[in-house]
Amino acid sequence: MEQQEASKDVVMTRIGQAVMLLHGGDREEARNRFGVLWAEIGECGGALHRCTLAHYMADTQDDPEDELAWDLRALASAQGLTGSGATGAGTAPGAGAWGDEGASGGTGASCGTCVSCGTGVSDGAGCSGGAAVRGGTGVPGGEGGAEHRDAHAVRAFLPSLHLALAADYFRLRRFEAARTHLDRGWEALGTLDDDGYGDGVRTALGRLERRMRGSGAGR
Repeated sequence: MEQQEASKDVVMTRIGQAVMLLHGGDREEARNRFGVLWAEIGECGGALHRCTLAHYMADTQDDPEDELAWDLRALASAQGLTGSGATGAGTAPGAGAWGDEGASGGTGASCGTCVSCGTGVSDGAGCSGGAAVRGGTGVPGGEGGAEHRDAHAVRAFLPSLHLALAADYFRLRRFEAARTHLDRGWEALGTLDDDGYGDGVRTALGRLERRMRGSGAGR
């Protein structure tokens, strides 16, 4: 058991190191490292790892459709662990598969401001994650099995996952799907603590809400 937990810590540490590169502006190197990790984890990897990795891989993409595909993979992994329902807002090619779609995009511009840094999100979702890697492994302590702890961590990630998808669909002018995920992001806020990360996600949801309403895409 201890060996398995140590292995889990190594994977999350490597994800966190790549996230630091991403936040530092080196998207290409971050994307390369995420791609190596994605290949290593495979279908048998833990849902928390797949969810976290796909979510951050999305932030390294240049094509909005590729970003959407990775964000959908992240949500599918989360739902597989938490037992939550389907997105109800469409799919992207390869979104539920372990293929390489979107895994090798170009370098492009740097990502937006990041919720995990406590600064909110500038253009849509940007690097809106952080729940699963902040503070080291991101897997809460306490009693219970690893799967229970992972499910708890992924539930705290859900508002950010829906925020990212809402922003993806908004950029693609798929406003109904954007509205669906933005609403689900608001609904999932009860999983967040009253801390810097939670405040950042709430701020980012509010910012996207205002952008949607200002564009005429809101209610």
